[in-house]
Amino acid sequence: DKANMFPLLQRCCFHMPFKLQKSTSPRLLLHGKNKTTWSSVGLCLQRDACHLSRSPSLNPASVYATKLQPFHTSLPFLKKKTPKESETKDPGILQRSMKSLKDSPKPALYLSLAGLIPFASVPLSMAVQGTYYPELAFAQITYGAVTVSFLGGMRWGFALPENSPAKPDWLNLANSTIPPLLAWQALLFKDITHGAIMLVMALGIALHYDVSLLPTYPRWFKVLRVVGTLVMVLSLLATAALKTLLENQLSDSRNKCQN
Repeated sequence: DKANMFPLLQRCCFHMPFKLQKSTSPRLLLHGKNKTTWSSVGLCLQRDACHLSRSPSLNPASVYATKLQPFHTSLPFLKKKTPKESETKDPGILQRSMKSLKDSPKPALYLSLAGLIPFASVPLSMAVQGTYYPELAFAQITYGAVTVSFLGGMRWGFALPENSPAKPDWLNLANSTIPPLLAWQALLFKDITHGAIMLVMALGIALHYDVSLLPTYPRWFKVLRVVGTLVMVLSLLATAALKTLLENQLSDSRNKCQN
């Protein structure tokens, strides 16, 4: 019987997966002296080997893949990010704004930048010469009032066309008249500093209307409005600061001369 069992075991072992051999080998070692156990193990091995050989879909590779599949899965939160995902960063607000500014139409960009020259040239000329010129300061206030009135009227031009997304209602049309009224008030002040502060308020209100209340404006126009408003506000405040500084220096020099 032992002579007949060894060829049978040999054939079964060559046609069985390695995991089956490993699991059945302890039984052979523990019960090697028992003939009844030998015969039962041989029948089990023969039945398993025949079952594996008859089913073409269950080859050793598929059995291993099915048994080892749960051990190779990992949780989603343990997955590491690829270098591309970690290195990519969102561009900042300044970069997006500069890109939108470059995408603006060239006539609108160049004319808007040229319109800022009268604002910036007044405090620059006073700072270079070291002298305060009331005529230049008043000319800057007048030009600022005209600019604020233009910005208010532009809202009317946006709301009046039939296919415009902005309706010609009380909100849009009445808000357009507020910046010109503040600009007119700025011209009535005798003190240039008060006029400059009033124009700064009017420019801020007009910018709030164009950026917040009318979201249908293109992005390049909103960026252009922000840049232009910053230059105008800083120019007006610079003129008011130079007025105070240069007038104090002039009064101090006169007092020294009298003494």
